[in-house]
Amino acid sequence: MLQLPFSDAGNQRRIVVTGIGVVSACGRTPATFWKSLTHPLTQSSLAAEEQSIPSGAADFSGRIDDFCELPTAIRKSIQKALKLMNRETQMGVAAGQQALLDSGLLQDFDPERIGVCFGAENASVKPEDFLSGVQACSDSNGSFDVERWGEEGIPEVAPLWLLKCLPNMPACHLAILNDLRGPNNTITQRDVAANMAIAEACRAIKDDDADAMLVGATGTTLSAFNLMHARLEDEVFDGTGDAVCRPFDKRRNGSGPGEGAGVVVLEDARAALRRGAHIYGEILGTASTARIGHDGAAACGQALSSAMQQLMTRAGLRPDSLGHIHAHGLGTLKSDIAEARAICQVLGEAVRTVPVVAVRSQLSNAGAGMGALQLIASLLALRNGHLFPVLNFSEPDPECPVEPVTSCDAVAGNSFLNLSMFGRGLASCVAVGTFRE
Repeated sequence: MLQLPFSDAGNQRRIVVTGIGVVSACGRTPATFWKSLTHPLTQSSLAAEEQSIPSGAADFSGRIDDFCELPTAIRKSIQKALKLMNRETQMGVAAGQQALLDSGLLQDFDPERIGVCFGAENASVKPEDFLSGVQACSDSNGSFDVERWGEEGIPEVAPLWLLKCLPNMPACHLAILNDLRGPNNTITQRDVAANMAIAEACRAIKDDDADAMLVGATGTTLSAFNLMHARLEDEVFDGTGDAVCRPFDKRRNGSGPGEGAGVVVLEDARAALRRGAHIYGEILGTASTARIGHDGAAACGQALSSAMQQLMTRAGLRPDSLGHIHAHGLGTLKSDIAEARAICQVLGEAVRTVPVVAVRSQLSNAGAGMGALQLIASLLALRNGHLFPVLNFSEPDPECPVEPVTSCDAVAGNSFLNLSMFGRGLASCVAVGTFRE
């Protein structure tokens, strides 16, 4: 199955990014996020400062004070709704409100022409939500009697527990809070969901169904069930090794669990220019593919190379014109090799000169949120003119012949590809460039 990038044929609407918002282990504002990426703390300095936040956990308490500056009415509405949001939803809403504030979009807009599209993963169910019900159906020895669940267990479960863990809740809350009545959807494709949400949002604008879209993703691999799924999919450490994420390094052994959310405002370029909005970059194209072999084995590398090749053609990019690549950088043996081979296949000789970054080395694995966090990190790099380092990279793997950035001296260039893969044979990518009128 192949999803082609949107085409400009017969439709000249250009799409730009006019707002960004972020909640992550590296900060909960774009400013703190960028500062942390470019001035990363070493493990020794972390120990010296006795940081209480575990690796990968977002700097976010879930209280209303952790949200950005809000209009009084929206602040009250969010504070009232917090008890109906799980942590991923809270992070997604916080990042979304940041992006809207940053864009200035809500100062003068038609609510019918602004929509929301979010990337998410599986519903994050918390075992503790059912603890009281299980205890009510257990005897003094702790043995659970399933026959008692209907009459004695279910009444002990909070009646609105399901609303806290549905994957479409971030998009729903953001639309309701801000009266956004345009297209609304949620893409539940884990790691590739953010890029696919951007693709769908671009199509909505290209098809004139919206003038602007609030687009992002939120996720976690820290909660119990999500961590279990992530380990089964080889998405996070299995508990062995030194628990340091080293994308493309010969010593790599995976990613740590993490969490986070990133959101951008996509807008028709003409509308953005009319209102004098700040433009971070232009979406040049998107692509997604799925590849499963005849033997049933997933082929993420082939999916990624196919998506990249078609994206480069549709976006009118040459390998030697790319500013940088933001890699998926999962940090596992198989995934990094597959990704590096795909990059080499598409770039050819240019692979030696195109720098590669991987923010996962600093954030750990935030699941569905990673693709959006990657995009925002590279957008900030475009704005600041330079890149940030891939942490923990010191011993190149001959099977991964790409060029990871190890300092802040590398130039970001005028364009980048944002790459995402998922172990079931899925890949997606987005091309972004500096906007020129």
